[in-house]
Amino acid sequence: MKNILNIAHRGDSGDFPENTMIAFKKALENGADGIELDVQLSKDLELVVIHDETLDRTTDGLGYVKDYTYEELLKFDAGYKFSKEFKGESIPKLEDVLKLFVNNDFILNIELKNSIINYEGLEEKVYKLIEKYNLEDRVIVSSFNHYSIKKCMSINNKVKVGALVDSCIFEPQDYIKSIGADCYHPEFNSLNKEVVKKLKDKKIKINTYTVNKEKDLKNMIDLEVDMIITNYPKKLKELLEM
Repeated sequence: MKNILNIAHRGDSGDFPENTMIAFKKALENGADGIELDVQLSKDLELVVIHDETLDRTTDGLGYVKDYTYEELLKFDAGYKFSKEFKGESIPKLEDVLKLFVNNDFILNIELKNSIINYEGLEEKVYKLIEKYNLEDRVIVSSFNHYSIKKCMSINNKVKVGALVDSCIFEPQDYIKSIGADCYHPEFNSLNKEVVKKLKDKKIKINTYTVNKEKDLKNMIDLEVDMIITNYPKKLKELLEM
């Protein structure tokens, strides 16, 4: 097996509703090494796991996550839009997800969804939970908001941080070193042999997203990135074992 981590994007989200407990459980069952998930704050400052700032795409709710208390968010269905089979799945709390994985060696990539809405205190709340469950050595905290990444490092530098980017930035190894991040989280199309070599020479971990097609998965495996974040962890597991 290749020494590449297989990370289930929003859980096993190709076959199950994203960012739900069933998607996270199935990622564990289907051979992933870990999960990626997204965290925002409810109106009453609970850490909730959902990707979009609004409820409209993945639930039967409407409007912004931040405008509802957690009890109100619980009333929305986070499964039926994916398939009627999953009707009744709810928006999880981050703490519920951490509890699910506390007794195994799963890697947890927690993305802070704070590049569009400035959730005050989001970093501190997430780190408090990471520390509560002693998960510092198994968590990577990532964000497109690199000011937030710098703040995270000042809270607890034992937790690895990853800088998410969605474009081809010039000399990424120099930029990542300049902000002090441990990992580079690029969109996979921005990677090639030259970029990967420069990053590896600087000992920067390359954790790429969201790789779903077989040809792209094979290409990332050939490039020997450190982590592949995919909606199809079962498919990636098979390719890594070839």
